[in-house]
Amino acid sequence: MGPSIVIVDDHPAIVDGVRAWCARARPEIRVLAAGPRVEVALEEPDAEAVVFDLQLAPGTPAFGDLTRLVDAGRRVVVYSQHADSDTALRCLELGAATYLTKAEGPEHLIPALYAVVQDRPYTPPVLGGAMAADRRPDRPVLSEREREVLLAWFESDSKQLVAQRFHLSVKTVDTYIGRVRIKYADAGRPATTKAALVARALQDGLIDLAGL
Repeated sequence: MGPSIVIVDDHPAIVDGVRAWCARARPEIRVLAAGPRVEVALEEPDAEAVVFDLQLAPGTPAFGDLTRLVDAGRRVVVYSQHADSDTALRCLELGAATYLTKAEGPEHLIPALYAVVQDRPYTPPVLGGAMAADRRPDRPVLSEREREVLLAWFESDSKQLVAQRFHLSVKTVDTYIGRVRIKYADAGRPATTKAALVARALQDGLIDLAGL
């Protein structure tokens, strides 16, 4: 049986199209719910990923709703009409698992969903271009919550203590730390152990020796 998802999009034609692509996928991707508000995803705890339209209303992109989903521990595939690098990189910084434009279609959306539910990276063409054009050092782009959880884990004896501190489940703490590992691996700087992650954090200035 394939993964289960929720679609957050206010365009019925897009929702119908994504549903059809998921139904044809093998293994089939199950759509548990769909709707134009972020609550439809927050109310489906069994969904393994969220396909999220960044432009849910005229005006500013819904970065706040993306943050709500990420803070709830959801794997979010942003599926947007915006093709500019700044928007794509901002979504990664906020904790999205990956970013696709609607022009990239099922040939990228379906593989992206399979990848993110297994906590594997997926970089479609537009996102790859945005990352290639990013002139910052080769540090992975961590969201604020990913940094908080990572640093708390360095300070704690167990993930259980981190979970209690942030009122999260241990599974969600594992998800955040897993995302950090994936981002370091994507940047060509794998960190498969806690000690390796500490070393990366020292290199990138997230912590210092005094802090340890």
